[in-house]
Amino acid sequence: MPKNWKTYKLGTVSELITKGTTPSTYGYKFTIEGINYIKSDSTSYDGHLDSSVFVKVSKEAHEKLKRSQLQEDDILFSIAGAYLGKSGMVKKRHLPANTNQANAIIRVDKSKVLPKFINLLLRNPSLVNYVNASSGQSAQPNLNLTDLGNLEFKIPNLKEQKQIASILSAIDNKIENNLAINKTLEDMAMALYKRWFVDFDFPVTKESHPELVSGSQTIGYKSAGGAFIDSELGLIPKGWEVKRLDEVATVNSKSIKKGKAPKVINYIDIASVKEGYIEEIKTMNLKDAPSRARRIINDGDIVWSTVRPNRKSRFLSLGNDENTIASTGFAVITPVLINFSFLYLFSCTEDFVDYLVSRATGSSYPAVTGKVFEECEILVPAKDILEKFNRIVEPLFLQSSLNSIENKSLTKLRDTLLPKLISGEVRLKAFQNQIETVIARKERQKQSHKV
Repeated sequence: MPKNWKTYKLGTVSELITKGTTPSTYGYKFTIEGINYIKSDSTSYDGHLDSSVFVKVSKEAHEKLKRSQLQEDDILFSIAGAYLGKSGMVKKRHLPANTNQANAIIRVDKSKVLPKFINLLLRNPSLVNYVNASSGQSAQPNLNLTDLGNLEFKIPNLKEQKQIASILSAIDNKIENNLAINKTLEDMAMALYKRWFVDFDFPVTKESHPELVSGSQTIGYKSAGGAFIDSELGLIPKGWEVKRLDEVATVNSKSIKKGKAPKVINYIDIASVKEGYIEEIKTMNLKDAPSRARRIINDGDIVWSTVRPNRKSRFLSLGNDENTIASTGFAVITPVLINFSFLYLFSCTEDFVDYLVSRATGSSYPAVTGKVFEECEILVPAKDILEKFNRIVEPLFLQSSLNSIENKSLTKLRDTLLPKLISGEVRLKAFQNQIETVIARKERQKQSHKV
């Protein structure tokens, strides 16, 4: 340990270590609007909070749950449930906010430590593994607050904490920026999808629809008075069809077979997938992988969690490494007669989510089967309209894929440096220029490949 580093217990550098509160204990329910309420599924092993899965409580409930009212720079740390040791730091944009009892609230003494640095310490894979191993094999693993406060860390002075946090935060910020760009790209694609395939105002011209357009202008089909026909899904444009999903795609058609199994896989489990992106892919020997590691995924596949579909844990597979395998807790949808851009956006609609939720069974662990996906009815537009749509939207998804590939590389760099820097094993000066160079190079590479 470097000379200017000292060992501290988490409790001695914190003003407060407590845990959240459950609204139902006091007779409150979740609301549609109100104060942000952060459950443990919003935390992550990357140390960030996923605001897309925040729920809401009333202002009255928030005022009642005073112990768990959050402040800027509070650190949340998951202490109950199947995945212990996930964390996230509360930002100003998250407030006002409250949290539940599966999360510990750590409010550090800023005169002694930097919140960002403590958040980095809590993300160290060795610490996360220790916490999970120490929780025992009970049906509901948990970490008590006393044990959390007794965790020991090597900590440098505030100046060096800021330097370490700054350079690792540069990588984190780049990763977050790419995720934000990807969200914008998907929103753009979805806006066009809704205009064309929900509002039915896809563009028509004199060449494509001479009965509707007389001049050289391009106008919307519905606005031009296009013809509609009755269908199982209501009125749809003439020439379009309604089919079952399994008529245009396959579901769970590719699994690892004996004699053809790879020795090493890149594994995706349900906990690693958020709404629209993968948080973590684990490289491991197949013999050490969970028995659920069986679903083969390829570019263009749409991957949906079959468990708690209301959480919308799904992603479009593009640019993944060879031998990427998903848990059998996912449904893997492979487009056959329609392109992945259209099918993925269809699977992101609220109507599709509502359909899955309505077919889920099991009160404590609601889930759907592959058959539920196969039986879903889908509107299939005319071929020429699909092709036009794909020419516009596919480049957006390919750009998103480049961002995701860059994030994998940045994550690997960050995860390699994190334990070395926060333990004092290597000093910051040895890597600062390298990190800045890598980030700049990757940005140049991405610009050269932009579609």
